[in-house]
Amino acid sequence: MPEVAVVVPTLNERGNLTALVEKVDRALIHRDYELIIVDDDSEDDTASYARQLAQSNPRIRIVQRIGRRGLSSAVVEGFLATSAPYLAVMDGDLQHDESVLPQMLAILETGQADLVVGTRNTLGGSVGSFAPHRVALSSLGRSLSRIVCKTELSDPMSGFFVIRRTVFDEVAHNLSLTGFKILVDIIASSDKPIRAGEVPYTFGERQYGESKLDTMVALEYILLLVDKLTSGWVPTTYLTFAAVGASGVLLNALLLRGLSETGLTFAVRQTIAGAVVIGCNFLLNNSVTFRLRRLRNRQRLIGFCMFFGACAVGLMLNVRLTELLNNGGLNASAAAAAGILAGSAWNYLVASLFVWRIARRAPAHREVESLQSQETADMTASLRRLDQQLKQPIGSPKPETIAHSRD
Repeated sequence: MPEVAVVVPTLNERGNLTALVEKVDRALIHRDYELIIVDDDSEDDTASYARQLAQSNPRIRIVQRIGRRGLSSAVVEGFLATSAPYLAVMDGDLQHDESVLPQMLAILETGQADLVVGTRNTLGGSVGSFAPHRVALSSLGRSLSRIVCKTELSDPMSGFFVIRRTVFDEVAHNLSLTGFKILVDIIASSDKPIRAGEVPYTFGERQYGESKLDTMVALEYILLLVDKLTSGWVPTTYLTFAAVGASGVLLNALLLRGLSETGLTFAVRQTIAGAVVIGCNFLLNNSVTFRLRRLRNRQRLIGFCMFFGACAVGLMLNVRLTELLNNGGLNASAAAAAGILAGSAWNYLVASLFVWRIARRAPAHREVESLQSQETADMTASLRRLDQQLKQPIGSPKPETIAHSRD
């Protein structure tokens, strides 16, 4: 059994794999380790090339994910795919210094910590050639992390760390799996502060490929913090979905104003504006809200038709509820707000379940309760069947046979 598993999430990192494998092998030459490449179905055939390398290096394992993406979830799947007692994660772009892995593991083995983070923000560490705006964003992210994290770290935004399996197992069912910052997710998911150590390193230069960091990464980080603050009871995608809907309300008003001089009736103008807004909302939700389940080609057309139908029903629900509440004595503004909320919730429910097919994961305790209830039901049904069989006279047909003969 390997003593440590190094999990590397990849997306179009084929050009870095040979050097990465060599560097990790040199760093852990005196360790029994395995290198797990978790690839999100890269267009440059990263997974296929990793399999070629694995033919001559049995330490390499490949997990190729099809139909799902995300760094955090990729790391977790890699952790779950190994039995190693120590779990490490590093990027596939050669910017993390693999030479400090033995030092990080040694701290865990001495019992001084349960988590050791490679940090760029202490003496001996450096962000390398980070652009000023990335340094500022990292500092802001570090400050915001204190809202949800019980463990104080100099570099909570780091994607380079080693953790005991026992500690990971304790928080696994509470993880949000949102965005890129899996370290913040792990720390914030723990009920108590995690004993943490740090090892400084210098952030390196990317050799091949392009950085995955964009404005969506910042948005996903904010959503991760919200998910932790609400203990996962408010779907983070709904917040983005609602923001897109709010922008649609503004766009609808602007379109109505722009069409006011055309001589068209209000009903026609509203129909045109509504159709444009629904189309824009669909495109925004497809590229932002549900970007990890983004619809393409024919699926996008089918998804748009379903989304349009859902929004039409949501609009009718909005109008009808507003009318009922207003006739019942509620003032117009409050009734309108309730109608908008109901319509928005309906649109999100249909869109997430049927258009982008996002399944909500229940909190761990409810999953256990559901499983226990199912086991109890199965056991009760088995006992009833056994009781019926014992009551049957010897030689009489079985209940199934009787039922069949009646058919």
